[in-house]
Amino acid sequence: MKKETVRRIAITLVVMLIASFVITLAGCTQDPLAQQYREGSSKNYIAGDGTVTEFAKSERPSFEAWSGKTESGLFLNSESLLGSVVVMNWWYAACAPCRAEAPDLAALSQEFEDQGVQFVGVNVRDTAETALAFDRRFGINFPSVLDAQSGAVSLAFTGVVSPQAVPTTLVIDKEGKVASRILGRIDASILRTLIESVVNE
Repeated sequence: MKKETVRRIAITLVVMLIASFVITLAGCTQDPLAQQYREGSSKNYIAGDGTVTEFAKSERPSFEAWSGKTESGLFLNSESLLGSVVVMNWWYAACAPCRAEAPDLAALSQEFEDQGVQFVGVNVRDTAETALAFDRRFGINFPSVLDAQSGAVSLAFTGVVSPQAVPTTLVIDKEGKVASRILGRIDASILRTLIESVVNE
């Protein structure tokens, strides 16, 4: 086979591979959530092992006051949540265990709605558009504070929540103290028990 023929075949194959890659990317970018998954796939996070920590009532950690804007454009702050049991979940769309636990969080938030339990997400990486797409996909009805730019909410929980340990879920008592913590993907039955324990105090 002549060198010129081999060269033409090689160039054709390269062009076909590039075209295939461009088409694939174009298909993904139509979905902002898929785009975020792809962008986030190379970012590292510490996957928790599901460790559950319950704090004795007299030793429950406190945290600093925080406030932030949610994915729907509203503002939320810690002061407005005092007097309610609060479940706070740190997440972002490209985090695989966050996607896996999302249906359970959505269901539990509905289950405890009549008992005055407020669920709040803390999104550590996404834009509002991506967070809203995630909400729609997984049926999430509770707000998430967008914490990617300032990190203010995560900083308020220094010593309790590591910004790299995502997902992390806290159950906070009515006095604004951390009653329990789950590192990693939640188990729905365990989180239900932790919530009920604080609700019944």
